[in-house]
Amino acid sequence: MTGGLDDAQLRTLSERLTYLRELEDRKQTILEAIDSQGKLTDELRELIQQCDTKARLEDLYLPYKKRRRTKADKAREAGLEPLLDSLLADPTLDPESAAQSYTAEGFEDTKAALEGARAIFVDRLATNADLVGHIRDRVWDSGALEAHVVEGKEQEGATYRDYFDFAEQLSDVPSHRVLALLRGEREGVISLSIDPGDDDPYVGLIADDADLGSAIDHDGPAADWIEKAIQWGWRTKLSVSASLDARMRAKEKAEATAVEVFAKNLHDVLLAAPAGQKVTIGLDPGYRNGVKVAVVDDTGKVLDTTIVYPHQPQNRWSAAIDELATMCVRHHVALMAIGNGTASRETEKLSREVAARVKELGGDAPTPVVVSESGASVYSASELASKECPDLDVSLRGAVSIARRLQDPLAELVKVDPKSIGVGQYQHDVNQSSLTDALNAVVEDAVNAVGVDLNTASAPLLTRVAGVTPTIAENIVAYREDNGAFDSRKTLTKVPRLGPKAFEQCAGFLRIRGGSQPLDASAVHPESYGVVSTISETTGLDVDHLMGNSRVLSGLDPAQFAQGAVGIPTVTDIIAELDKPGRDPRPEFRTATFKEGIEKVSDLTPGMVLEGTVTNVAAFGAFVDIGVHQDGLVHVSAMSDRFVSDPHDVVKSGQVVRVKVMDVDTDRQRIGLSLRLNDEPGERGQRRQGEHRENRRDGRNHASHRRGQGSRKPNQGGRKPHQGGRRGSGNRREQGGSMADALRRAGFGK
Repeated sequence: MTGGLDDAQLRTLSERLTYLRELEDRKQTILEAIDSQGKLTDELRELIQQCDTKARLEDLYLPYKKRRRTKADKAREAGLEPLLDSLLADPTLDPESAAQSYTAEGFEDTKAALEGARAIFVDRLATNADLVGHIRDRVWDSGALEAHVVEGKEQEGATYRDYFDFAEQLSDVPSHRVLALLRGEREGVISLSIDPGDDDPYVGLIADDADLGSAIDHDGPAADWIEKAIQWGWRTKLSVSASLDARMRAKEKAEATAVEVFAKNLHDVLLAAPAGQKVTIGLDPGYRNGVKVAVVDDTGKVLDTTIVYPHQPQNRWSAAIDELATMCVRHHVALMAIGNGTASRETEKLSREVAARVKELGGDAPTPVVVSESGASVYSASELASKECPDLDVSLRGAVSIARRLQDPLAELVKVDPKSIGVGQYQHDVNQSSLTDALNAVVEDAVNAVGVDLNTASAPLLTRVAGVTPTIAENIVAYREDNGAFDSRKTLTKVPRLGPKAFEQCAGFLRIRGGSQPLDASAVHPESYGVVSTISETTGLDVDHLMGNSRVLSGLDPAQFAQGAVGIPTVTDIIAELDKPGRDPRPEFRTATFKEGIEKVSDLTPGMVLEGTVTNVAAFGAFVDIGVHQDGLVHVSAMSDRFVSDPHDVVKSGQVVRVKVMDVDTDRQRIGLSLRLNDEPGERGQRRQGEHRENRRDGRNHASHRRGQGSRKPNQGGRKPHQGGRRGSGNRREQGGSMADALRRAGFGK
């Protein structure tokens, strides 16, 4: 039906459709408003109807928008518009002499009359849609975002010290840096401003757009007055509005990028490799309050819980090993999931000794795995957790979640607000509505890509399936509990409130394994079962023998089976699904092995090569957990021997990687890492000034800021001097200094 468009392309079309509909609605509102004033001409109507952006539409509406009475309005009412027109028409006129016959109430002398004429002139410029649009684009392309420390905030705002004297080309400022600067401004530490650049190019642009180029090039007295009026209009009106627009544009662009980064990371986390249906013991580490423990069976059902106190101040190490080993043997535990928060490394060490004790007791040693515990506490206190684990204390529910997310990250993480999963970049600084929509779309796409086992899925997981509302999800679970496992997809139609439309949307994403219809375990939609029957008849194989038969399926021509609404793209997908029925798009399960004896930042030394897990990917690099309670940063410039524009092209959240320690700052708990294992610590340009760093500690993001690439000190990297004439270039010089040189050699800048 869509020509093979994927989910991302369809969402893009949906977003664009929403924008265009809003644009059309706004056009109608504006047309009606202008028409009610009796000022709607055929030419203006056509211009409005041809608008393809909201910004252009609002520019056209500016002259007709209701506003408070301005000085320009008063000057028009006083009859000063003819004075302005005469000066614009004849550059040889003397403004003082011309103004003598235009004095009026409120404009009693020639100076006041000329000021009134200038106000009208500036108002014309500010409501000229083409001019405003050109100025806006020029400021965005040529302007700089500048920051300075607020006097007296040097100590209090030390986190932002790299932005105390900062400037960078506006269109080049990375999204994370824009958001960092805006946060610093909100906290009252730094002041932000937009520097558009030299005035001369803008004066020339305004003169050209207003068709006054020849007038200001004239030697007459009025020509000088016109040029000064243009300069006045630029400084007092146009530069202000264009700077505000540029600031908003930078913010919106930064927010959109941050949301995109968050969405990519969430997608990778949700589609992380599942350990599978194995009995798992979850350990939620802690010191004083102990290590919370929960054992779940292969379906996630809680079998046993306890709390042990191996760490300080109780230090009941041996007792904890005995108790945990006994639990592992009793329940035949295969995996040990350890939360990566406080005391995780000590608890991981404990788990290894527990595994050894299990072997001594004659059992199979469980495999310890460190998993992210982000959002576990949010789940523990949720209404859903109280329903799933009504008899458990809140502190133990976190251990249950940690165990289940190792078994199946997707099935467990859908129970947590995506914003609490901890893979965002400045998530609290962006538009929350846009963020929520984007993250919910990612969750839905991830769930539908993997598919859902209809007979084991929880209501929250079912809710993420296309077409399944929260009410329908609850009804599915209730029906399953009352009538037993679903034997076929057709049985879904008996679920209350699940009508034909909802069935059409959801059936292809729901799986039934071991049911009466083999295709119910695949991603083939029931409406396409007829196509499979045709394929079966053509090949002479029943469905059971057809599924997984690559030799036969690879020789089929999809066009042969396309019929009616089922086109070639759908048949192609059906054949691919039959080849690998119910295939899981997630990677094979693998864990990072942390090096023994490396448990804190002070244990690290430059040059070490370690294994770790990518915990978060940002626009400037990736954070990697190497087992020292503090994630290290692999800057984008240290990810590959080639230029990397997007770190997501190299790594994904949850990926196991090998990294080299390049530098260690114990005081500030910062770790610089490289994916290029042939890098040598101390190589020039490895540590990049100019990138905001977001450090993690105990599951919280602590933002610290480093000087921005392209930053400049006073008199460094400023504008070109005026080149002569009224319309200088206004372009900025390439930034100087050794850091800028290093950045350029690394592929940054021009």
